[in-house]
Amino acid sequence: MLVLVVLATGALVRAHEDMNEKVRGSLEIENGLWQLLSALQDAETGQRGYLLTGDPQYLDAYNNGAPHIPERLEYLRRATAGNAAHQQALDALAGVMERRLVIIDNGIALYAAGRIDEATSIIGSDEGKRLMDRARSIVAVMRSGEDQYLDALKDNTRRAVRRLEMAIVAAIVAVILLAAYAVFDAYRRSAGLVRTRNELRVVNSQLVQEAKTRAAVEEQLRQSQKMEAMGQLTGGLAHDFNNMLAVIVGNLNLLSRRLARGETDVERYIAQAMDGTERATTLTHRLLAFARKQPLSPEPIEINRLVASMSDMLNRTLGETIRVETVLAGGLWTVNVDPGQLENAILNLSVNARDAMSGGGRLTIETANAHLDDMYAANHVGVPAGQYVLVAVSDTGTGMPEEVVAKAFEPFFTTKEAGKGTGLGLSQVHGFVYQSGGHVKIYSEPGSGSSVKIYLPRHHGAATTAQPDADMAPPPQGAPHQVILVVEDDDRVRQMSVDALRDLGYTVIHANGAEAALRLLDEHPEVTLLFTDIVMPDVNGRELADRALERRPGLKVLFTTGYTRNAVVHNGVVDPGVQLIGKPFTLYQLAHKVHEAIHAGPD
Repeated sequence: MLVLVVLATGALVRAHEDMNEKVRGSLEIENGLWQLLSALQDAETGQRGYLLTGDPQYLDAYNNGAPHIPERLEYLRRATAGNAAHQQALDALAGVMERRLVIIDNGIALYAAGRIDEATSIIGSDEGKRLMDRARSIVAVMRSGEDQYLDALKDNTRRAVRRLEMAIVAAIVAVILLAAYAVFDAYRRSAGLVRTRNELRVVNSQLVQEAKTRAAVEEQLRQSQKMEAMGQLTGGLAHDFNNMLAVIVGNLNLLSRRLARGETDVERYIAQAMDGTERATTLTHRLLAFARKQPLSPEPIEINRLVASMSDMLNRTLGETIRVETVLAGGLWTVNVDPGQLENAILNLSVNARDAMSGGGRLTIETANAHLDDMYAANHVGVPAGQYVLVAVSDTGTGMPEEVVAKAFEPFFTTKEAGKGTGLGLSQVHGFVYQSGGHVKIYSEPGSGSSVKIYLPRHHGAATTAQPDADMAPPPQGAPHQVILVVEDDDRVRQMSVDALRDLGYTVIHANGAEAALRLLDEHPEVTLLFTDIVMPDVNGRELADRALERRPGLKVLFTTGYTRNAVVHNGVVDPGVQLIGKPFTLYQLAHKVHEAIHAGPD
């Protein structure tokens, strides 16, 4: 029996040595996997930093990581030669890393060649992130396999120790002492295994912290990229506004000089200054549309009727060389959108189409009922499946390559010559459509024309009757008995509004804030309309209106603002029953809006 116990003890010792060797090998495999993944992450971080800053010091991380990847892969192949699953996983990991390194090397090469835009566009691609996520997933699976392997070794060790203890109980005292030593040795080795495992966990925690640090650096780089895009946006905006201000200021100066000399032939200077202000107004509306912050007044409409009413205007606007055709579907569903903004969108697309057909061509406006299924929605983020009404504007022009289509909705991006386009037309269309809950898609092929398809959600309900354009009708005049209280904190804007309303025949009193306005309202019970700005210090226009209506429940209210987020506009839509006129406004727009507000029925 002693011999058997001794032999069993020897076998156990050899098993422990073999187990320790396997544990060391497993730990080395896990460490090798982390080193391999860290080398790829260093290469990616170095490339990203270099492309965003142009600083070659960032390439140090790339040079420290990328060259070591092949040798570490080879080491892991040798270390896992007997494990078919690991070998297969390493083959997949090698392929993923090879593709990621190709993308990284291409970005560095493009930047070094001066093709900076192409190089930085690689950063915004989802392909690099997808490959990195795949690499991390493969490493995690292999590490999990090694953890399971270590757990199995530990369980085997414990079972062997228990069997040896049962043999020692039946042996003589000497065998008991020998077995006790073997047990002690086994527990010592097991404790070493536990310590090794704990050390591995510490290393893993350090790697996780390093990954968080790297993620923070990447976030800083992304923020830098956002600031660069903001600089491009503000630069384009400043350029266009400076041009418009130059037109306005120059013509007003000429107007002032001519009037000072007693000349009366000044109509063209007034017209040119007004044209500059209208262009500036259009630019601000387009910026708000791009940012999806313009206040919309949606109503149920029939798109076929709207398109048909635009035909004459489009023929006049686009010229004789463009043949306008409409293909209007029967039984078209109703949509709930802002009709004025939809007209602007169709006009913008039509003008773009005309510019793409310099030698003339055919413009087709088509409507149809459409259903976007789950597969389409899955391939287009943010587009819910469902029923839509399609408005497609197609041309037979030059078309656009894929790289131009990819940037077409970006603000201030244009392929037109300098001075012939702001680059905000398509971004305005994009902002309006998405603010209306819809979807817009460009289909184009160089040499074969383009088609821009707008999908607007179906509205279940009857359409409203179209109203005539206020700017086309003569401005209605007021009467002296109709008293308007104007509230505006900007002195120049307030004085302009007062003068305009008095010129229209109204009696006007005014205040520069809410408290003064409420005092005037108490002193003048004959006030017919409260005309107030929304954005004011201390008390905004909506709060002022609420307090005024508590005093005078039948008082009519007209709001005005250049931009507001929450006071009377929620989710981009003007609150029901609210009368609103946006700044800047013309005398004709003001006349019609005031007349509409005064004669509006009770809310």
